[in-house]
Amino acid sequence: MHLEFRHLRTIQAIHDCGSMARAADRLHITQSALSHQVKGLEAQVGVELFVRRSKPMTLSPAGRRLLRLAEQVLPQIGAVEQEFAALKSGRAGRLHIAIECHACFEWLFPVLERFRRAWPDVDVDIRPGLQFQALPALMREDVDLVVSSDPEDLPGVTFAPLFDYEPVFLASALHPLAAKDHVDAADFRGETLITYPVDRPRLDVFSQLLIPAGVEPAAVRQVELTAVILLLVASNRGVAVLPDWVVREVRYNSDYVTRPLTAGGVTRRLYAAVRDVDADKPFLSHVLRLMRSEPVKLQRGSQELA
Repeated sequence: MHLEFRHLRTIQAIHDCGSMARAADRLHITQSALSHQVKGLEAQVGVELFVRRSKPMTLSPAGRRLLRLAEQVLPQIGAVEQEFAALKSGRAGRLHIAIECHACFEWLFPVLERFRRAWPDVDVDIRPGLQFQALPALMREDVDLVVSSDPEDLPGVTFAPLFDYEPVFLASALHPLAAKDHVDAADFRGETLITYPVDRPRLDVFSQLLIPAGVEPAAVRQVELTAVILLLVASNRGVAVLPDWVVREVRYNSDYVTRPLTAGGVTRRLYAAVRDVDADKPFLSHVLRLMRSEPVKLQRGSQELA
């Protein structure tokens, strides 16, 4: 027996409509074509599917069995068709993000909340890119976007610039370095440096300042949470270097001081790495726009984006 989706639709339409004529109108075919289709299906199964002498037409036991199948299968087919149509139009898809920047959670969560409301049919997930290699995962299609400050020349991958930021020195207002207008690499020699649990080359303070100068802090203490770093710094248990969007809330707190790294300051750029084949997806373009706008909002201390 060769059963097709159109056969199930025919069974369901005749059952719902109660006559060949009304079912034919619903299916947008002639009554003759519908009758021919039903006879062909009955010839395949070898039994009658309808009790034709009744009005309205009713299903035979074999017909009711096919109706149950139609009621199970057709809604699933319809759902898949809608899903594929949404994928084709760009309304749906997958956005799995890996983050190589520990502090990026501070601005990314508001971005994703706004994105979720605008694109409810996109599957969003976040994977911290600290315990695995994020860029190889992007190329394997395990993730769809990587937030990184270290662009690489990778085939089929584009690093879209998001925004520039300044790594800022943070210390207790009681700390001796509070008297300086900026800090240099040598100032860290006697200090306990509090950092996120990230490899040194991926921390701005090391990659941009300490490693090039050949300077080693007295101690390095790794801490997962930004709130705990701020607490330890306020307690004068060490110093830290954090992105400017992280220190915005404590910049004017009398417990802290913030200072630029070096007299001229240090500027870094954050990127979103995406596969070239995905770059034109509408929802991906939207999330990139949100990623560029949210940090500006935070750096300005604004509660609303103009």
